[in-house]
Amino acid sequence: MKKIFIMLLITIILFPTVVKGEPNLTASATSSIMIEASSGEIVFEKDKDKRQAVASLTKMMGLILFFEIYEKGGITLDEKITVSENAKNMGGTQIYLETGEKISVRDLIKGITMASANDAMVALAERLAGTEDNFVNMMNEKAEELGLKNTNFKNVTGLDEKDHYSTAYDMAIIARELLKHDGILDFTKVYEDYIRQDTSNKSWIVNTNKLVRFYEGADGLKTGFTDNAGSCIAVTAKRNGLRFIVIALGYKKSTVRNEEAKALLDYGFNLYKVNVLKEKGEVIGRKKLDKAKKEELNLILKEDASVMEKKTDGEKQYKFEIKIDELKYPIKKDDIIGKLIIKSNGRVVKEVDLTTDIDIDKANIVYLYLKNLKEIILGII
Repeated sequence: MKKIFIMLLITIILFPTVVKGEPNLTASATSSIMIEASSGEIVFEKDKDKRQAVASLTKMMGLILFFEIYEKGGITLDEKITVSENAKNMGGTQIYLETGEKISVRDLIKGITMASANDAMVALAERLAGTEDNFVNMMNEKAEELGLKNTNFKNVTGLDEKDHYSTAYDMAIIARELLKHDGILDFTKVYEDYIRQDTSNKSWIVNTNKLVRFYEGADGLKTGFTDNAGSCIAVTAKRNGLRFIVIALGYKKSTVRNEEAKALLDYGFNLYKVNVLKEKGEVIGRKKLDKAKKEELNLILKEDASVMEKKTDGEKQYKFEIKIDELKYPIKKDDIIGKLIIKSNGRVVKEVDLTTDIDIDKANIVYLYLKNLKEIILGII
């Protein structure tokens, strides 16, 4: 018996048991997460709900608000903004705006997305909300709207300030929301560019996110650094129709941050694939209308109805359900009117927004009278 025990002990020492589990791909991060962009499904996480400083990743929320206003026509990329003294004096990373300088919104967005410029962010915030404080309030309201429980903003830049914090998970939700605005990638995917091109002060800027140049498929999204936050990154990459978002926070060195972010993306692309079940723009049904000036409307997919699957999985079966919201007239083209619900084995795996391709007005009494009269006459005939 004693000999058996000794042999077992030697075996354990010489051949230790390997416990298989989720790889520690972000060992140097204080917290991290990777999600699939279209569904928001979490693929990897490490202390995802840990509250901490997030540096210039903060600016992603400001960019969401900008694109919401821009897409409604409230501001244009060619508009010239006059720089305030407050914006000029903003510390940290800058594009060196001068008080009274007139600079295009397009250049400010380049400065924010590529150079992470604090002065550009403040100048844009003042244009959109009057003051930085007003814009901070808008950011916090948007965070509440998105259901973020562990995020609070005190400034628009991400500079260290008491009670300014978020989490890897909340930042992933913010990044995913930002990616719903197609125009963002036109800026974040660019590695180098110029601002003030039509002036004597033409300036060259280089993207702080080196992965957009050195990692296949990477086209965004934001980096950041402060003493409290450390080196942080929000990076997104797309290959073969599959897009991941990685948030990695609290690094001591940006080089380590970049390598671990790449390793996490590699892990996702090696393990998973995307299965496009129905394509964006496809008409998947029609809805009969009452009290409207149209007989029916098309139900159109606002984005691909795609699902993420492990490459090692066999063929899966999916079922579809259409859920239409309570319709309120007028309905505008591209309004969200419902969802396509995708299920597998009785479990909802994804919901895709449905829209329509025409404007629809509410019918007045005269229109309804004539419509009913027509139906009566046709019915008689």
